[in-house]
Amino acid sequence: MLHTAEHDDCEKGYPGQELLSIGQVSDRTGVARSALHYYEEIGLIASTRTAGNQRRYPRHLLRRISLITVGSKLGIPLSGIKRALAPVPMGKIPEEKDWLRATEEWKKVLEARRRAIEELEDRLMGCIGCGCLSMQACSLLNPEDLLALEGAGARRLEAPGDVADQPG
Repeated sequence: MLHTAEHDDCEKGYPGQELLSIGQVSDRTGVARSALHYYEEIGLIASTRTAGNQRRYPRHLLRRISLITVGSKLGIPLSGIKRALAPVPMGKIPEEKDWLRATEEWKKVLEARRRAIEELEDRLMGCIGCGCLSMQACSLLNPEDLLALEGAGARRLEAPGDVADQPG
């Protein structure tokens, strides 16, 4: 949590420090209010409070929230997004050097994802050429028939990278 708006330089109208209500932030970013509450709860964003205890967000957090949305859509867990955005301050307008440090972490995450996709593509191309059609022996879909230990029926209902348990 940032400090209260009563004593905050944000009220002086410095560019990027203007305070927005949660409704304004939700409208500008397309992120549900409940998700904004959750992001604040887990430390991804921070708000100030008015004398009436209403949340207010500095306008510069819009960029941070947009990056959280992009990362989530790419299937990056919120913990990974938080780690990548750790060098970017919330209590003041981030400088270019802050964004560059965050970019380095994003590059590592995206490069690891790129390698995983390429490996999957290589294995999948081998599968297509194999023609075995064996769910028991297939090293891609069911290595060593481990899914049989979970019982009969479908066991893989979500695609890799699904993040159904995350808000937003």
